[in-house]
Amino acid sequence: MVEITEDRGRPLPRRLARDRSDRRGSRARSSHRPLVLPLAVLAGSALLAFVYIGYVLWPRWPGPSIGPDTPALPIVVAGVTFNVPPAAIRIPLQRRPGAQDRIDLAFMWPSLEPPDPNAKAPPHQPGVAPTPVQAIDRIFVTIASAGETLDPAERVANIYPRYAEAEATAGPGGLTVLAFRDDTPYRGEDLIYDTATPGFLVRCTRSGAGPTPGTCLYERRIEAADIVARFPRDWLEDWHGVAAKIDQLIASLRPVHG
Repeated sequence: MVEITEDRGRPLPRRLARDRSDRRGSRARSSHRPLVLPLAVLAGSALLAFVYIGYVLWPRWPGPSIGPDTPALPIVVAGVTFNVPPAAIRIPLQRRPGAQDRIDLAFMWPSLEPPDPNAKAPPHQPGVAPTPVQAIDRIFVTIASAGETLDPAERVANIYPRYAEAEATAGPGGLTVLAFRDDTPYRGEDLIYDTATPGFLVRCTRSGAGPTPGTCLYERRIEAADIVARFPRDWLEDWHGVAAKIDQLIASLRPVHG
């Protein structure tokens, strides 16, 4: 047997040199192959994480609003649940169940029924005088998170007296009117309340020039939610009935727990 050895002074035969080069390349590729799989797994994991984060953070429009003729919706404001008829919700995007920061409602007066969404004003007929504008026939209600605002009772006791006049006057239906001073943020408004049986108090604007009526705000806090009812100041002539109707309305919005 003839043993072939490498002589540093003479080149190897071409075939033997090629075989040795192939073995060296194979060993080099084998040394890099174990890194390919972990790198591929890492890249795949990073891609999946990126897709998931994009899916979670991608802005979404709210779902379609519910029609006004559907049953009452359970709406949660500041952790307080209210059963609200969709037809009473003034903003279509608010017609959905679940948590919301605020809802704006309207109810017919004095029936407290939601407005008819299909009602239309009668068409004007040529040669016939237009019908005079009727008085406001609905009450508006806003339910919103109280946040860091003061409780209505605390504002009455500690804030409003700083801005009110010293002397009160007689108001409609036996109520008492305490005007705010003109140099205060409540200029043009009055506090109107019952001194005989404390509990009914509203803050009202004064009627302006022309057809602009004065408007009253009746505020009630339920846990962390504020309820504000708005109605014409003229209704205070029957303030006992107004107070009873507002209590009835608020009770109807609260679910009954058996």
